[in-house]
Amino acid sequence: MRLIRLATALFAAAACVPVFAAPANAAQQAEWCKRLTPRLPGVNVATCQRSGLQPSGATSRNGFPILMRSIPPAKPGKNGEPVRVLLLGGIHGDELTAAAIVFEWMQSLQTPAAQTFHWHVAPVVNPDGLMAAKPQRVNANGVDLNRNFPTPGWEQDAKRYWMKTTGSDPRRFPGQSPLSEPESRWLNAEMERFKPHVIISVHAPFGVLDFDGPAKPPRQFGRLYYSRVGVYPGSLGNYGGMHKNVPVITIELPNALAMPPKDEVQRIWRDMLSWIERSVPAGKTSPIQRTSNKALVDH
Repeated sequence: MRLIRLATALFAAAACVPVFAAPANAAQQAEWCKRLTPRLPGVNVATCQRSGLQPSGATSRNGFPILMRSIPPAKPGKNGEPVRVLLLGGIHGDELTAAAIVFEWMQSLQTPAAQTFHWHVAPVVNPDGLMAAKPQRVNANGVDLNRNFPTPGWEQDAKRYWMKTTGSDPRRFPGQSPLSEPESRWLNAEMERFKPHVIISVHAPFGVLDFDGPAKPPRQFGRLYYSRVGVYPGSLGNYGGMHKNVPVITIELPNALAMPPKDEVQRIWRDMLSWIERSVPAGKTSPIQRTSNKALVDH
């Protein structure tokens, strides 16, 4: 029965998320940006519009489009095939800087250091959480999207972890079933379509780098040093890195509300590009870097 429910969730993820959506015009982009940017520190409507975001074809629980931009490489990579990078922000809606910094980085995607990669960028995966009356970690259905991915044993582990370890914290509710939410279904389907060589997911406020999956972990991006924060049932790092064999870097910014200084934003970006260039060759994988399931902090 558990396998049937999981198979049903995976089928729904593939069947219900469109692959393409009609391109947005300038007026639509402006309207979306006017709704998003009041919550994004340091990001104005003009910066948002310059990001060139388009509807992914999926919408949030409340019907707001999940916006994304695809940027193909301008020149070939070292091995001919470009490294495919999936860059994500705002999975937790109350981590405002995690979305804002992705908008900042999107202004640098046409620079030479970034042009050898194929980018898919979604700066606000949880728009309903971001735009709630008070920004909230969970989506509009009260689900922590970063606990809703179909890791093996989810049905036994996710609810048990939620109840016993978090004390049934409503901010960390994993949902009734894996991929129960439109936002997590979209992201799962996007991983299947795009087949990224690496996933970069931005969070806050622990001020470290976390890593799951194959490849050598980075030592630091800017002032953020590598430090394991734990492996959780249903998390993107667990699902992507440990079970789909895709390196997942979780960037934990030091503050959820206040942006790092401009020079630090750019240092993190440059170090990230350098690490991808060195450590994530297209089409190649390294042995999985297995880590302990002991949780240090619940991100």
